[in-house]
Amino acid sequence: MKRTGFLAGAAISVLGIVICKVIGLVYVIPFYAIIGTQGGALYSYAYSIYNVFLNLATSGIPVAMSKVVSEYNEMKFYNTKERVFKVGLRVISILCVISFLVLFIFAPTLANMIIGGVEGGNTTEDVAMVIRVISTAVLVVPFLSVSKGYLQGHKIMQVSSIADILEQLARVVVILAGSFLTLKVFHLSLNTAVGVAVFGATAGALVAYFYVYSKIRKSKDLKRNEKPIYEERKITNKDLVRKILFYAMPFVAISLLQSVYVMVDVFTVVKGLVGLGYTTVISENVVSVLQTWGSKLNMIVMSISTGIITSLIPTIASAWAVRNMKEVNGKITQALQTLFLVTIPLSVGISFMSSAVWTVFYGYDELNSSIFKLLILSQIPLSVCSVMVNTNQTMNNTRATVTALGGSLVFKILLNVPFMHLFDFLGLEAYYATISLNMCIDTIASIYLLKRVKKETNISYLKMIRTLIKVIMCTLIMVLGLSILNLFIPNYSVSRIGSILYIILYGIIGVLIYFFMAYKSNTIADIVGKEFVNKIISKFKMLKKFKKTA
Repeated sequence: MKRTGFLAGAAISVLGIVICKVIGLVYVIPFYAIIGTQGGALYSYAYSIYNVFLNLATSGIPVAMSKVVSEYNEMKFYNTKERVFKVGLRVISILCVISFLVLFIFAPTLANMIIGGVEGGNTTEDVAMVIRVISTAVLVVPFLSVSKGYLQGHKIMQVSSIADILEQLARVVVILAGSFLTLKVFHLSLNTAVGVAVFGATAGALVAYFYVYSKIRKSKDLKRNEKPIYEERKITNKDLVRKILFYAMPFVAISLLQSVYVMVDVFTVVKGLVGLGYTTVISENVVSVLQTWGSKLNMIVMSISTGIITSLIPTIASAWAVRNMKEVNGKITQALQTLFLVTIPLSVGISFMSSAVWTVFYGYDELNSSIFKLLILSQIPLSVCSVMVNTNQTMNNTRATVTALGGSLVFKILLNVPFMHLFDFLGLEAYYATISLNMCIDTIASIYLLKRVKKETNISYLKMIRTLIKVIMCTLIMVLGLSILNLFIPNYSVSRIGSILYIILYGIIGVLIYFFMAYKSNTIADIVGKEFVNKIISKFKMLKKFKKTA
């Protein structure tokens, strides 16, 4: 196994993320066709609960493992870094067993909390069954995470990226083949098909773990059998456990808060909507859009913020370490400007074409596409919040991050159901309430985190605000242009092919209008610089001349 430098490692990691995102986006088309909205709701119940317990067992420990192994490796404490790996596996095994037992034993209780007393859709027995099936993944995924963290500590990135791809591929194969055979070939129940599908998490983790384990076992470059030198003998296993937990706890707290935040909808939306007179079928349909089908499409936008975070964090970390505030402020401003430049028009554009986008992936559905129309817009404040959470965490401002996420969770718990009643009172569809609340909470959390960064670095947000105003104006002009086009070429198609043609036409015209306005208003030049823009334009001019002479 070869060690990779920072740029190569980052490129490999980003490539792995992109491939996994593409696989995760494409498979939902046949999966939705197999299990439908009710199956999607059942699938989301299992995964939302599973993610909370998975975060309890794994969040932070792989990162801590990578950091501690890297430290001791640099110090040439080879025996100690192997002890770290063994200690980490012991700690994770305890957390695995506890999490699995809690999930398996209390699955009926959790199921009752989610849909107890609601009739006409999935039953509590169905929900309890899929929770128990997916609980088996908690016995495997944490070991995989720790093993990947161990290799990343040696700056071996490609194995982790390949493992991620293998895990995603194996998971998707089990999901699609398992659910199809269960329902269409053996004609078993829907809850059995979903149970097989959620087992894909366990199957994928097993495939990836055996791959990583074989790489670790066969490698001759890891120096796994070195004898301890004198300095290492002073380091006890208790010291190692404390060090791992010290590094891991902030990440555990943050991941746990984020997972519980998402889970609030699972516990409140169905019961809240049914209490307002909506049918169980519609209520579970809403949950399936929020938690499964819509969130898959949201990855189109979220992948942008993920890419920005991946490139931003190392730069801020190195500049923050030497207190180069000019560099820190410059990168934060540029990151947010770039995020606005791409995320806002992309989200608004997809929202404008929401019916066609939904039809391409899942087939025509007026209700679901109307929910998705607002859901995709919620990715704008969520993307900003994600960047600011990671920025504050990189600056070791864990207290601000936990305060923002903790406050968001409290507001979500207190206001989710009241917001539904408010929307119902105002004559609005109550299922829009939880999305609107998320947008408000993410905006408030972002403002708070921006203020915390300003307090630490004295950053000026004037350039960022100017860019935001320009981007909003360019986006509004784009929407105006598409609205005029819609008067002449509306989307009457309910077929996938017709919707694809609609998206291509509107996408091309929307991109041309937006980037023309962004160029003319110097919005792009404000972010990347006029010299870079002029170079790109000159290359296009040279290309045109070459074509003419040819």
